[in-house]
Amino acid sequence: MSDEQTPPPGRPDAGGPESGPESGPESDGPQPEPIRFFGTTWVHHDGGYPLRRAGVAVGSLALAAAGAVVLRFAFQGLEIAAVGPFVGILVVAGFAICSALAFRRTWDGFVRRPGSSAAGAADSSGQSLMLIGFIGSLLAYFCRSLVEAPGERLHRAEYAEARERHERRRSTRTGNPAARKPKNPRRPRNRR
Repeated sequence: MSDEQTPPPGRPDAGGPESGPESGPESDGPQPEPIRFFGTTWVHHDGGYPLRRAGVAVGSLALAAAGAVVLRFAFQGLEIAAVGPFVGILVVAGFAICSALAFRRTWDGFVRRPGSSAAGAADSSGQSLMLIGFIGSLLAYFCRSLVEAPGERLHRAEYAEARERHERRRSTRTGNPAARKPKNPRRPRNRR
């Protein structure tokens, strides 16, 4: 690899069109955070962004349908075992509630980042919920990918804020402050 092709320190080279060197003013500031399945194509909607969105929508819907078929087979197994209507209702209600909660949690992850103190506890306690309600999580991916890349609005707002902070810092640091002349130099008064 030549020097022009090596990734900057601290940034892994993910490969593909989304990891190429950027031109213009964006190359010397904060870099956009990649989104799963999209990389950094969400910034300018290039590099196959529409196809990726369509692929995520179709893929998540197909996986949700396949998951529903698997759950149907599991429910038929309970019917064959003759466990009774109460257990069947409990299983259906449990999967429905877990799917709804997983949908909401996934959707909230696209809109805002969890607080740092709540992130660790919520992630460890919600893993089993997300596993049981995987259909809800997949449906959240499907619904969000119809509008934008899942999480794009959150990443775009954070990226714009980081660029703005960078520009403010950069504009205040231009030039040598020691070499600047004071705005209102005090003139010595003529003594008589």
